[in-house]
Amino acid sequence: MEHQGHATHGDLDHAEHEAMTAGHEGMDHAAMDHGGHGGHAGHAGMSMDDMARDMRNRFLVALVFSLLVMFWSPMAEDMFGLHLPVPFGLRQDIWALILSLPVIFYSSTIFFTGAVAALKARTLDMMVLVAVGIGAGWLYSLAITLTGGGEVFYEASTMLATFVLLGHWFEMRARGGANDAIRALLDLAPPRAVVIRDGREVEIPTAEVIVGDVLLVRPGAKIAVDGEVVEGESEVDESMVTGESLPVHKESGAAVIGATLNKNGVLRVRATKVGSDTALAQIVNLVQEAQNSKAPGQKLADRAAFWLVLVALIGGALTLVVWLLAGATFAKAMLFAITVVVITCPDALGLATPTAIMVGTGLGAKRGVLFKNAMALESAARIQTVVMDKTGTLTKGEPEVTEIVTDGVITAAELIALLAAVERESEHPLAEAVVRYAEGHGANGERAQDFENIPGHGAVATVGGRRVVVGNRRLLEREGIELGDLAGARDRVAGAGQTAVLAAVDGKAAAVIGIADAARETSARAVRDLHDMGIEVVMLTGDNQATAARIAAELGIDTVIAEVLPGDKADKIAELQSTGKKVAMVGDGVNDAPALARADLGIAIGAGTDVAIETADLVLMRSDPLDVPTALRIGRGTLRKMHQNLAWAVGYNTIALPIAAGVFEPAFGFTLRPEIAALSMSGSSVIVALNALSLKRLRLPTQR
Repeated sequence: MEHQGHATHGDLDHAEHEAMTAGHEGMDHAAMDHGGHGGHAGHAGMSMDDMARDMRNRFLVALVFSLLVMFWSPMAEDMFGLHLPVPFGLRQDIWALILSLPVIFYSSTIFFTGAVAALKARTLDMMVLVAVGIGAGWLYSLAITLTGGGEVFYEASTMLATFVLLGHWFEMRARGGANDAIRALLDLAPPRAVVIRDGREVEIPTAEVIVGDVLLVRPGAKIAVDGEVVEGESEVDESMVTGESLPVHKESGAAVIGATLNKNGVLRVRATKVGSDTALAQIVNLVQEAQNSKAPGQKLADRAAFWLVLVALIGGALTLVVWLLAGATFAKAMLFAITVVVITCPDALGLATPTAIMVGTGLGAKRGVLFKNAMALESAARIQTVVMDKTGTLTKGEPEVTEIVTDGVITAAELIALLAAVERESEHPLAEAVVRYAEGHGANGERAQDFENIPGHGAVATVGGRRVVVGNRRLLEREGIELGDLAGARDRVAGAGQTAVLAAVDGKAAAVIGIADAARETSARAVRDLHDMGIEVVMLTGDNQATAARIAAELGIDTVIAEVLPGDKADKIAELQSTGKKVAMVGDGVNDAPALARADLGIAIGAGTDVAIETADLVLMRSDPLDVPTALRIGRGTLRKMHQNLAWAVGYNTIALPIAAGVFEPAFGFTLRPEIAALSMSGSSVIVALNALSLKRLRLPTQR
């Protein structure tokens, strides 16, 4: 994607290629350190699909020629009684040498170039081991052939290459599957857009949309880029980008996200962000960066893999020497040595964490949960306490009418109609809450007359010939109105942490209206899910204790820290950490940024400020607290897969090494040939990749 420019579908495809290559090269460069597929030389600039095809082609060539070598080998005669005449009257080993050439000089070149690259980088990786295994067997056989003939290992070298290539091909397909999330995101962008230019509708490639263009978006069409609605109303399905399951109402002035689907109305949208600046491009970039980053646990795997390669090379040399000292022929000793080198390849160890990270970050992206790096994934798995900001995180961040207590004379319906008429004339946030409530309850559109706004107190007006007073206690006192029996209701509402708005009609107290910042619909369930995971939930807010306690009691929150100044939030996080707990902070505002940075895991609600999102380790695209337990479950599931994969890789090598070295051969006559060792090693790597992919079946909280 061009930074200035305009992301077309083609640009995104190019970005996908870069992403896949970066993922492969990033992981494989990391593998240069830890024994993964060191670089796969010659694959630079190729997409994961291209690399998988290249690996498949190398494997097929190796398979055909290694089978031909096998058909004319002494092993085929010993095991299957197969005795084929050698063509052209050639000696059997010379014919095997000719058949092995495509395998060595085409199929296996990635191992040799990868090994050279690793050695130049002064490290040891899996490529070095495979190159040594194939190269030693083939060069030894070549020397025997050129000096008159004898026992050769052409079939072992070619079959070794075949099985390792098979394993690599399967791994690449699995890793390509792990990138399904990115591919799905990239496919969301519409290739073309309809813009209004010179009063005419013109269809152009999305790449040519520039900031300021007005787009015409018809029902059923995708919005091409990020923008602002300048005309029209509609419902927009944003689930593909934010994970929000319900369509979002859009009208003039509302922001829209590129690649989302316009459901029913016609919209005119002014482009505000294009190309790499769009939300979709940023999401793709974030997921790619996370997939290419290393988790802390990877560092251990890196070091272990390096030493495992060293052990394999030394073990192979020692096996050769020990068998020669034990009186074995050089050919037999060489066979065991090559087998040790091959079977100890730390391929599975190199794949153990990167594959789990790729699947975990992709799984999160599909749910609107964006991990910025692998460190965030691992941190999410270890969280013991979640601290949530109240306003805008657990609550909607806007006042709502929570209850209305009338004097029993005037009906609630009458009262709402009168209040709405007065409050429509006011711009106070509490007035807006009353109007929203009234409209939601079908209040008629009566108009207020003689409206008077009294700053700091409320408002007075005449509605349908009746004098209506709406405001606080001071306003009623000014009007000489006693609360009477409603005084108790006012005290109860205020004591519960709500704002008590008082109403009087024709000089008599008529009602107490409780207004508060209402909890989000999913907040209580989010808290329950966190409790089910054994996680403590803390609410941190600058609000007064009564208001905070009301929300906490409603949601079942364990601990409340109220009346905290913005600058002190980070200190409160530090206090919790000082008890030895791993703490996550969830917030959405500028004043949450220091606390997000201080926490072991900073989680930003997607509708929050850019500062909060920039500071956080994890971004929730929806403003839904239910995504917090979802994120932590993905973290735990990913870490569990990492540990399973590492345990398998280490256990496999622990068992395989003595078998390969021929420890059981004297007692049981059991010999493991290099080609069987290669099959075993490749199978181990495939098991690790498939285990990581099984993370896709992780059970997560159902969305609304």
